[in-house]
Amino acid sequence: MQTAKENRWPKWMGRKPPTGLPGAVFWLAVWFCLLFLLRRFPGGTGAFFALVQLLVGIALAATALPLLVRIVRRRMLWSLRNKLVITYLLIGLAPVILFLTLVLISAYVAAGQFAIHLVDSRIQEELAQMSSDNAHRVELAARLLQGSQIPPAALNSAELSGGLDAPRRRLHRESLTYINGAPMVQGANKGKTPMGLPPWAAELRNGQFNGLVLDGGDLYLTVVNQHRMNDGRLLSLVTSLIVDKQVMDMIAGGLGHAQLFAERLGSDPSAKQPANSPDANGRTAVGERLGRRREASISGGMQAPGANLADIQVRFLSTLGMTDWGTGERDNVLVNVDSRPSLLYNQLFGASLGGLFPDAYRIGLIALCVFFALIELLALVMAIRLSKTMTASVADLYHATQKIDQGEFSHRIGVTREDQLAELSRSFNKMTGSLQRLLQEQKEKERLQNELTIAQEVQANLFPRQVTNLPTLELHGVCRPARSVSGDYYDFLVFHEAAHNGHVSRNETGVGIAIGDISGKGISAALLMATLHSAVRAYRFASEELVYSESALAGLLSNRDELGSDCDELFQSPGRILSLLNRHLYRSTQPEKYATLFLAHYDARSAMMTYSNAGQLPPLVLGQDGVVRRLDRGGTVVGLMDGMQYEEDRFQMRPGDILVGYSDGVTEPENDFGEFGEERMMEVVRRYRDQPLHVISSQVMQALDAWIGAEEQPDDITLVLARQV
Repeated sequence: MQTAKENRWPKWMGRKPPTGLPGAVFWLAVWFCLLFLLRRFPGGTGAFFALVQLLVGIALAATALPLLVRIVRRRMLWSLRNKLVITYLLIGLAPVILFLTLVLISAYVAAGQFAIHLVDSRIQEELAQMSSDNAHRVELAARLLQGSQIPPAALNSAELSGGLDAPRRRLHRESLTYINGAPMVQGANKGKTPMGLPPWAAELRNGQFNGLVLDGGDLYLTVVNQHRMNDGRLLSLVTSLIVDKQVMDMIAGGLGHAQLFAERLGSDPSAKQPANSPDANGRTAVGERLGRRREASISGGMQAPGANLADIQVRFLSTLGMTDWGTGERDNVLVNVDSRPSLLYNQLFGASLGGLFPDAYRIGLIALCVFFALIELLALVMAIRLSKTMTASVADLYHATQKIDQGEFSHRIGVTREDQLAELSRSFNKMTGSLQRLLQEQKEKERLQNELTIAQEVQANLFPRQVTNLPTLELHGVCRPARSVSGDYYDFLVFHEAAHNGHVSRNETGVGIAIGDISGKGISAALLMATLHSAVRAYRFASEELVYSESALAGLLSNRDELGSDCDELFQSPGRILSLLNRHLYRSTQPEKYATLFLAHYDARSAMMTYSNAGQLPPLVLGQDGVVRRLDRGGTVVGLMDGMQYEEDRFQMRPGDILVGYSDGVTEPENDFGEFGEERMMEVVRRYRDQPLHVISSQVMQALDAWIGAEEQPDDITLVLARQV
């Protein structure tokens, strides 16, 4: 029952809330949503929660951005396809977007500047027309004043403007005549002309003025022309056109909507308070001027609807030059134009939009756009195909690595292309094949290593495990292979007294000493060494037939080692045994296989040493008096030629004499100073001759290791010591 209730709850409710950076984003998002609800409280409480929400939102954005980057890098950018897409966007799309943005901003600014230019051109065109008309009229008025007595009232603005065309009359031009700065008709101003002729315009340098003037909060298109009469008086004719909605409609015709602000941008000379100091009503001069500027705007025209989606609204704000009528100071007023690209295009190319050639140009431009679109589509298709080849190759490699990780070393990637990625896939196939072969070789190597380990254990059992010293002779031997197994050989064969009445006497009568070196190294030399060892041991037991013949019952009940070890007749002639061994090895091994062997028989009663040397490095006998005797009598190596005979020699061991038998691994190791040599070996033996034999052996090995250094041991090392007591 309890389990059924637990299954009703969603699984996500049992999860722990996130920690670290995701946890910070999670809790900030929770607080942001909670504050979004709390900010709805009225009054200061809601404002406080709104401020806290703003701060939490800033912290949320600051922590969510790194988390978003991490998610994008781990999830989206893991795939090579997504990386290629983002790379193409950064390389191809980003510059295009930046370029298009720059072009659009430049086009917007150019369109706005062109619209302002059209407004200014139309104002200047109207001023030029007014100036031309006004110059003709002032010349006519001067002739009339100089030629006949005409009443002054006949020269007012109404009569002088009668010759103008109808459109000009509809714009309500007003004119006033001044002689030496004084109006010819008093009170003729009706509010449509600037009040009076200011001192700066009473006598102009060039005798004329035209421009946009500001007087009493109104803007005028004003033209002043002056003419010096024969009597010296200066005749001035002022013609003004107030800028109202009709004038702005004329200016904005075909452009859209235009707006002029009748407020100068510079400092207001009539202002009596600082710009930022409040007046009695709490308003500053700047705020008051902005309010007046909005109220004193003159607009005209109307905004046309867009021809299409690209025909956006172009709103541009600029300035036009203006003259303060009262002071003559130059300043600027704001002008705002709302237009559209289609209207500006018509204004720029309106006269050439019709006809055969413009239609051909339009069709050619459309065809060029279609051609570019097809090229872009082809480039997109080619880019997608190239991307698929790269992503497919990487996907195949990734799938292949997973197969290899699962142990399927026979898996291969199908390659059909001829490019670098295809070569990479082929290289992966070759690597996989090499890895498969290496694993097989590794298994074979492990098998061989196991066999070598077994061979090493077997060979270790072939060497004497326990050396039995005779009462008159101390024995010691050591063999250190260069590899896992050794081709060197040594053995001690201890002989005892003959058995009587079925009992075996353990009194040692002598010992056989064997030292050998097999040609080559490794497992083949070790096998030949085992053959040589078994043959020597076989000849040791060759006399057991004699023992069996003495008592069949004793032969059946006695131990083979005990019986065979009682007879050392054959070992009293080492040369004969070497001849038998030579024949055996020659007939049972390959022609290139041979061995060097030193055999000696020591008689315990007489201390006589009988030996024969078959190519082995001559053992050395260090006498008590320091004289060294070389045991080199014998013959050639065994196993190389058949029918060889070996000489023998005998000498008596005196108390303190030390027999030193060794292989070439002791004397032939080299360094920068040459070979280790017999002299250095014998020098160590002389230094420690009174020490136990194992101490002498260890000192020789230490000296040899120091001579070799960090290099690999070049050959098997065998050392045999025997000292007369």
